Amino acid sequence: MTDVAYKLVDGGEWAEARTAGAYGGSAVDRADGYIHMSAAGQLAETARRHYAGRDGLVLVTVDLTSLGETLRWEASRGGALFPHLYGSLPVSAAVAERRLSVRDDGVMIFEDGATGWP
Repeated sequence: MTDVAYKLVDGGEWAEARTAGAYGGSAVDRADGYIHMSAAGQLAETARRHYAGRDGLVLVTVDLTSLGETLRWEASRGGALFPHLYGSLPVSAAVAERRLSVRDDGVMIFEDGATGWP
């Protein structure tokens, strides 16, 4: 496993989380009972499948070592293990943030002009 994972978050929701000190998850996260995250090699497909055509997003890099037992690696898409957080994501666990949009074809476009991932 890795020490970091990534979470695509609506920019407005992330701003609220920064004020509150923790992110409680998207509507999908809350319905599923955990916060979905992706490892580096899973991020592009997550963006394509779940965020295509969206703008105003933030890619949050999460330090997994600070999450303790609330983090579980569980089988998901095609049996691959994904990091799932059972609880709120403390803003203090965010080690980087990048604003982006995801084109209709699923390609990530970062505010700095970079495309794709990584």
